[in-house]
Amino acid sequence: MAGWDKKLLWCFMLLLAGAAAQPVMYPPHVCAVSGSTVTLPCTFTPNNTFNGTGVEVRIQVIRVRWCQNHQICHGSTPNVYDSRSPNNNNHRYKYLGDLKKNCTLQIKNVNKMEDEATLRFRMEVNYTMGHFTGTSGVNVTITDRTKLKIVSSRDNRQVAEGQTVTLQCSANCTFNQLEVSWFRDGQLLSESGPALLLGPLTAEDSGNYTCTLKIKQHLLSEPYSLSVRDKEEGQHGDLPLIVGVVLGILLALIALIVVLLIIKRKRAAEKNQRAVGGEEPPRVPDEVYSNIVTFDPQGGGDLDMEDVSYASVQFQQQNQRR
Repeated sequence: MAGWDKKLLWCFMLLLAGAAAQPVMYPPHVCAVSGSTVTLPCTFTPNNTFNGTGVEVRIQVIRVRWCQNHQICHGSTPNVYDSRSPNNNNHRYKYLGDLKKNCTLQIKNVNKMEDEATLRFRMEVNYTMGHFTGTSGVNVTITDRTKLKIVSSRDNRQVAEGQTVTLQCSANCTFNQLEVSWFRDGQLLSESGPALLLGPLTAEDSGNYTCTLKIKQHLLSEPYSLSVRDKEEGQHGDLPLIVGVVLGILLALIALIVVLLIIKRKRAAEKNQRAVGGEEPPRVPDEVYSNIVTFDPQGGGDLDMEDVSYASVQFQQQNQRR
């Protein structure tokens, strides 16, 4: 009995080694809207040969399985998909892969009670010790509420007439293959896909767009405003900006020229003033006139003519200055 336990343990270790050596590539964490269809892209890389007991054996994939919340996904573990018993599989789970490299799984009409789990893929070959399971798995989360938003193929919300634009209704959770209702200014449009193609655009395409899921009418996106410009306006839409920049540069140059002219004229006026005025003649000291004395003919003695002579000389000097 002890030998049998050791054999089981040895087989179990070989299974884990096979899983580590032959990886399965899962998508990252998946968040899905309740009622939507979710696709889990998956790839695996099987070995062509296996060397378990010192003898190299050529192997071939004969069975693939998907299960929920089980680390190994082997034996009698319940499966959501089993290629050996397709009649017993859940009809909502559809295998889109093959027995070579593709292990993609699709889940329709997802719901929180049945589908929120960690799913793992297992490959079984024609040699028992060559089986392996991708133990990391993919986590699927189901939600009844998600925030929708509209993403445009163009960065600018103002689009020229005649061009095309694609509006994508997206969310933080996946809702593949769900019908989407589109509205423009509150009016229902005929399109029902997650992407809305508009074009060639006309003025009638301008407005506020919103989207919602048909099965979740309460999930309404925020409005996306689209403005369609006239074709000529679109071609020359940047002309006012260019003209404004050019005028600004010209005004700055004119202001600079005016300032330079004012400075130049001011300097020229100062130079001319110095040239016309010349140098002032040296002033005669007052002491020259203080000793001037004249004789009074009427006998009045000497007459001090200091003031008279000084006034006369001063008058002449003023005339010269003028």
